[in-house]
Amino acid sequence: MKYARLTKEQFDELHQEFINFLASQSITAEEWQDIKTNKPDVAEDELDVFSDLVWEGVLNQAKYIEHISKNQLFLFKIGETNMTLIGIKVENDAIDIRTKEGYQWLQNNLMNNDVTIYTSTKAITEDRNKDVFVLIQQGGNITQGELYNYFEKIIEK
Repeated sequence: MKYARLTKEQFDELHQEFINFLASQSITAEEWQDIKTNKPDVAEDELDVFSDLVWEGVLNQAKYIEHISKNQLFLFKIGETNMTLIGIKVENDAIDIRTKEGYQWLQNNLMNNDVTIYTSTKAITEDRNKDVFVLIQQGGNITQGELYNYFEKIIEK
């Protein structure tokens, strides 16, 4: 398995897609029940293959990843060959940028000495999707890039 097995909730959500996946391998509903009962290892392998296919599809589409903690924002833009990071760190422990008030404070105080903004670019390895998956495993979320683009415009000024 290249990535991670989907959760039960994710499998439930992708029930029809999983049926289509089994059908593409000429596995009927009855045969699937038999495989689950009599060949659990084969069933596990099928679940893993399907999970990897889903992850590949999701990761291929990922262009932005955000990881937000109490006092840091990590905003990634994923290109074909490079990954660009905008990092923002708040040194004031009283501020939690995950809250509406904390984020508002950040927007109003970007030039405050308690705020550090930095950027970095890193080459993507030969396995782009694995690089993106690692960011997700570390707590990142795939987004449309609104925050990245917002802060990119501010940095460019």
